[in-house]
This record gives sequence, C-alpha cells and structure tokens, in this order.
Amino acid sequence: MKWIYPILMNRAFLWLLLIVNILGTAYGYYWYKWQLADTPAIFIPFVPDSPTASLFFVFVIIAFLLGKNWPLFEALAIVTLFKYGIWAVVMNLLVFKVTGELDMIALMLIGSHFAMAVQGLLYAPFYRIKTWHLVVTGIWTLHNDVIDYVFNMLPRYHMLNLYTPQIGYFTFWLSILSLAMTYYFCIRKNRFTLKLNIN
Repeated sequence: MKWIYPILMNRAFLWLLLIVNILGTAYGYYWYKWQLADTPAIFIPFVPDSPTASLFFVFVIIAFLLGKNWPLFEALAIVTLFKYGIWAVVMNLLVFKVTGELDMIALMLIGSHFAMAVQGLLYAPFYRIKTWHLVVTGIWTLHNDVIDYVFNMLPRYHMLNLYTPQIGYFTFWLSILSLAMTYYFCIRKNRFTLKLNIN
C-alpha cells in the first residue's frame, strides 16, 4: 500500500480531489433541495448528511494544500465520510431488495458514496486527530442520529419507511463503528503515521 501515499500527496492529485469533492458536495446539497425546502430551520444543518461529510473533507484537502493539519475537520471528515458513505451504499442495496430495481442514479450513488468512505480512510496516516477532536465528532455524529430518527429528519427513501426503526438501529451502530475505526487509525498508540509532504 505504501506506493499509494506519494500519489495521495501529489499536489495535482489533491487539486483534482478537491475539485471532485466540491462538485460532489454541491450536487449533494442540490439533491437535498426538496427535503430542505420543508425542513424547519433549526434542523437544516443536520439534514444533508453526505454533502456535509464531503464538505468537511474539502477543508481537510485545503489544509493539506497549505501544508497544514486541521484536525477537527479531519475527525469530522473521516467519521462522517465512512458512516454516510457506507450508509448510502446499504440503503440503495436495501431499495433494490425491496423494489427489485436499481437504476443508473442508484448505481452512481453506490459508487460515489463507497468512494467517499474509502477516501477518508486512505488519508488517515496524515491526520493529527486528538482525543478531544474525536469526542466533539462523536457528539456531532450521535446528535445527528437523534435528529434523524427521533425528529424524523433522515434522508427520504419513501419505499423504506416501514424499516425506519431498523435503519435507525443500524445507523447508531454504524456511528459507533465509525468512531471506533477513527480511534484505531488516528489516535491509538503506535498507529501508522506519515508526515505531510506535498510533492
């Protein structure tokens, strides 16, 4: 795997990744526009889950291009990219199981969200996350679950409405897994680390 890290830290590659994430973030917020239109203002920051995750990563990439670490954004990015990336893949596969249909948009969502989850993990050796960053991220992440499943602000998949309690249970444990993985890759002693070396 070590061959991949010089590519990840290549300035041209980082610029390409930044552009892709900005475009994906913009499309993600556009995708939520109908739900956001009738969402109470107090809940709006917690509704567009995936685009907010990629927005966090946009700030991580900007920091890298500046030769810096912004560890709170790094913690928010790795946890939410993995969580909502995997969540969207599972939900679209569940839609396929329920409806028997999987169109091109669903395939695009599966591919793009899986890539979200992977990109957050690939850059883990470069993050400089401390315990308090993970605690803040944990509060944000679990609070978001409460907003989604107590106040019914989760992304709308009308064909999955009957499974909302089960999806909420799955999402809670996916949050815990995402936080645990972040601790393992970014905080524990003797973890694999690399210095920022933009080439």
